Amino acid sequence: MRMELTHFLGREPYERCDDDVNHRNGTYERSFTLKKLGDVDVKVPRDRNGEFSTKILPRSKRYEDSIREDLCMMFLTGISTRSLSMISQKLIGRKISPQEVSNTGKGLIGAVESWRNRDLSQEKIKYLFLDGVNFRMWIGKSIKLVPVLVAIRVTHAGHKLVLSLQS
Repeated sequence: MRMELTHFLGREPYERCDDDVNHRNGTYERSFTLKKLGDVDVKVPRDRNGEFSTKILPRSKRYEDSIREDLCMMFLTGISTRSLSMISQKLIGRKISPQEVSNTGKGLIGAVESWRNRDLSQEKIKYLFLDGVNFRMWIGKSIKLVPVLVAIRVTHAGHKLVLSLQS
């Protein structure tokens, strides 16, 4: 991060420039959560004008991406946001609020939409199965059964692939 600040300012530490008044201005501490280590205190360098922002550790990022992926996987398997919040202290050494878990799950929407809108024109299909499945989902403030139509294709080699899900 110090190298990033050096590049941002265009000069090395203690090197002065006549026409620029922006200088290094110490560091500030923030906490970052690493998998298998828990919270780590990091000293982030700053400039006097407050214009520098490191790309290594963005301001909104609180934990590494592998933790986010693990939370998404647990969320997808049906663990509730409250349960994930309660067990996060044991898992990563830091309690994650239910809202943070929920926001992490919202990051899946883009991936799901790109999967739903993918090009299927090149898919070779021998058989097409359509079936319905009921999933329990939170709707409003209660859990309801939601019927979902599933389309599965089978290739000539016998490989199965879910083509679509529609509620």
